[in-house]
Amino acid sequence: MNSYDTHIKVRYKETDQMGIVHHSNYYPWFEEGRTDFLASLGRSYGQMEKDGLLMPLLESHCVYKKPAYYEDRLIIRTYVKEIKGVRITFGYRVLKQPEQVLIAEGYTVHAFVNKNMKPVNVKKIDKNLYDLLSECLA
Repeated sequence: MNSYDTHIKVRYKETDQMGIVHHSNYYPWFEEGRTDFLASLGRSYGQMEKDGLLMPLLESHCVYKKPAYYEDRLIIRTYVKEIKGVRITFGYRVLKQPEQVLIAEGYTVHAFVNKNMKPVNVKKIDKNLYDLLSECLA
């Protein structure tokens, strides 16, 4: 699997006065996509945190190509762009259904840290997770 698709329907509260999805909603959608992506690999984000592996956000970026509107059905396509020992970059493509028109794309960069917020090399502390994520590189 190189990517995972999360399906959402735009809610009224996610739109602005012009009826267009407000830009601030894309980052929560990225988070939802990332959480679903990890779950699809059999790795619950919550369980990873309980096990002492956290992934704080270091950087985020989004380019808005076309607007989305109330009740639009969207796909948040999530994939791994890059993985290194202490960092991972997830990519996202937001597609409007049914035509799968690209309306936005972006990425988030995360560190792998322990509960003390110290960087850890995921390949050394959880080789299985590292291998799963590496197999998903786009």
